[in-house]
Amino acid sequence: MELALLYSGGKDSSLAAHLLDRFYDVRCVTGSFGLTDDWEHAERAAAELGFPFERVDLDREVAEDAAETMVADGYPRNGIQRVHEHALETIAALDVDAIADGTRRDDRVPTVSRAQAQSLEDRNGIDYISPLSGFGRHAVDQLVDATFDVQQGPSEEVPKADYEDELRAFITDEHGEATVGDVFPDHDQTYVHGRND
Repeated sequence: MELALLYSGGKDSSLAAHLLDRFYDVRCVTGSFGLTDDWEHAERAAAELGFPFERVDLDREVAEDAAETMVADGYPRNGIQRVHEHALETIAALDVDAIADGTRRDDRVPTVSRAQAQSLEDRNGIDYISPLSGFGRHAVDQLVDATFDVQQGPSEEVPKADYEDELRAFITDEHGEATVGDVFPDHDQTYVHGRND
């Protein structure tokens, strides 16, 4: 069965790919607004882990709307949620049996409600799978440490292909670098360089 996994090259989506690989033909898929080449980080990580990769185009208007929401709110949560929902809708339209992401039980954003998952499934004739939804952060970290070679550090320094970098670029262009600092709190990100074995 073919499965498209929203993939950033970070620890959560890499662990999701690893867990699903036993049951599905996993394709790592990164959505891009075309604002940066950061999707290439995900392509390299997928190759290191031995998964096929695909880049899909996301609607730039969604990026604009999400960025303006984030600037107005003064924090990224609602904008990131909007982009994640759009990315799921985009990969649900691919010719696959199932879609998945790396959201965890304790994530504040992005999240996928039961109603959203059922709607995705019903409208697209696919299964939505969130393989980490029963795992808390500590459990994920233990599994990741045992499985992957991971780089961790400040978000602006770690190579990755999540929505944040493209949204940062858009906000910088429209509102200046200082606004990016106002919207995004300091936080760490991860990037997977390969397996430990």
